[in-house]
Amino acid sequence: MSQNQPLCALVFLTSLFCSACSQGTRFVHSAALDVDGRYNIKWGFDESTITFEVEVETRGYIGFGLSPTGAMSSSDIVIGGVLSGSPYLLDYYTDSNRKVHKDALQSYQLLYGRENDTHTVLAFSRNLQTCDDNDKVITGSTVRVIWAFHVEDVGVSGPVYHGTNRGRKSLRLLNPGTSSSIPAGTAFFDLQNEEVPVPHKDTTYWCQIFKFPELKKKHHIIRIEPMIQKSHENLVHHILLYQCDSDLNKSEINRRHECYHPNMPDSFFTCETVLFAWAIGGEGFTYPPHVGMSIGTSIDPVYVQMEIHFDNPSLQRGIVDSSGLRLYYSPSLRRYDAGVIETGVWVSLYHMLPPGMQDYITEGHCTQECLQESLDSEMPSGIHVFAVLLHAHLAGRAIRARHFRQQIELQPLASDDQFDFNFQEFQPLSQERIILPGDSLITECRYNTKGRMNMTWGGLSTRDEMCLSYLLYYPRVNLTRCESLPEITGQLKFIGVKEIHEPVTTWPFVIKSPKKYSNLSFTEAMDKYKWTRKRGNAFNDIVRKLPMNVRCSKIGQDEWSIQGVIISPPELKSEQTSAAVVACRNVSEIQCRRSLALLLTACLLLILQTCLHL
Repeated sequence: MSQNQPLCALVFLTSLFCSACSQGTRFVHSAALDVDGRYNIKWGFDESTITFEVEVETRGYIGFGLSPTGAMSSSDIVIGGVLSGSPYLLDYYTDSNRKVHKDALQSYQLLYGRENDTHTVLAFSRNLQTCDDNDKVITGSTVRVIWAFHVEDVGVSGPVYHGTNRGRKSLRLLNPGTSSSIPAGTAFFDLQNEEVPVPHKDTTYWCQIFKFPELKKKHHIIRIEPMIQKSHENLVHHILLYQCDSDLNKSEINRRHECYHPNMPDSFFTCETVLFAWAIGGEGFTYPPHVGMSIGTSIDPVYVQMEIHFDNPSLQRGIVDSSGLRLYYSPSLRRYDAGVIETGVWVSLYHMLPPGMQDYITEGHCTQECLQESLDSEMPSGIHVFAVLLHAHLAGRAIRARHFRQQIELQPLASDDQFDFNFQEFQPLSQERIILPGDSLITECRYNTKGRMNMTWGGLSTRDEMCLSYLLYYPRVNLTRCESLPEITGQLKFIGVKEIHEPVTTWPFVIKSPKKYSNLSFTEAMDKYKWTRKRGNAFNDIVRKLPMNVRCSKIGQDEWSIQGVIISPPELKSEQTSAAVVACRNVSEIQCRRSLALLLTACLLLILQTCLHL
């Protein structure tokens, strides 16, 4: 045996081990963190670890962080670069005053680094759960990524201030959405505003009716993506696509008007069934390969209404918008037709949040009774949910789409404990979930109304609130909305209302007694009540137990028989705990294995260097 054979065997075995260690952390996801493309990241993850590669247009330092709010304070940060040909990386954190501190526990591991005349590339990894109080746990919820860079490397005194070379972007690192890849040459059509003058007011819902392309045979829509006019990213809050009555007159095509307006066209009232939803911050959605939205048959949409929510809190004048949607469609049919069900709280003034609340919980029920009646009739074997969009407005902090079977809680369909109003898109489920007749769902929303002086009402404005989850599923059935709304009587009784003026001739209706609320609308009475945090919590407990009005709607304006029935919330058992966070006692074992892998990698490099000099 030659002198080099044991050494070469060790090289071979070590490389095999390191290759096995690296599996599952390929860079399969990517994002540009700034609009100019100067800061780009790639990442991959497995059940315990996440690995990043960042490429930045600088020869100085790179900063990358995870923030609870998108701001600098209380953030988990890593800073690195390449200095004199050698890469470096250090783990930092910031306190509540935004002061940068070096972390005593260095949880990020440098993998490699390089730079050329214009760019620096760094790769590093960390555990999803580091058990370091200064690090952020990475889960399937929204993560607010912050970034920065500088032309100079980190000096002896630490990193110098980055100036304007900074930003933030919300991502779901562990649930990053669908691929935008579709076959080249796929046909598409656009539903697009044509220079709509945006009104000089806070909130506008703008609607226009379109006709889908006339097709001689069935096709499937396989991808839908937003076309947001440049610089209008914060103006266009969401876009909903509704199916209208197929018997509309052709003269209705391209008719446009403000939605929910007293003078809007009668044809708008026929557009009830949600086909698709997009919200601010979201990108396009690609249907899975076995599912598509059916068009071209007698039961498919012919006329649709596109509803765009313009959010204009600064009351800008002279804005003209041409945003819309692009829909890709194919004659190559998938196995199943997709549908959408809107679940949660029926949008109404009866959905109300007291002011000054740190943590207020709303629950919208898709009831057992609604799912029993509709699915028994339409699909007794159940429907398969493959994506969920969780939707709330500015006070929203966390949302869960909870799932119950025989009153026992299963894992949530979807959840986001770090909800970001500016980042709402369909979350594809890693495993499809079956909803059976007799199951029930609860859309649970957590709100923060600290700093607000008056009640927050359920409504259309972003300063109002919603609590909704849109379920994409197959096969398509005749169910479009499955929602609930707490009865108003119990809510009024909490503040001492005894009687209202009847018959009700105005909206909001007017209080008759007691005297302190006499002739006030119920919204004015709720605002007049002296709310405290203690009273708000007591109100929250009562509202969640109140009888509720069931909404159970079919396609168009038809209803299942359970709609409008008043029922009590169900008694449910054992809330599921999330398995997303790895227990810290197990993390030490993972860290040990990773340290071994890194040690062997370092040994491999030394051995290879030795081989080169033999």
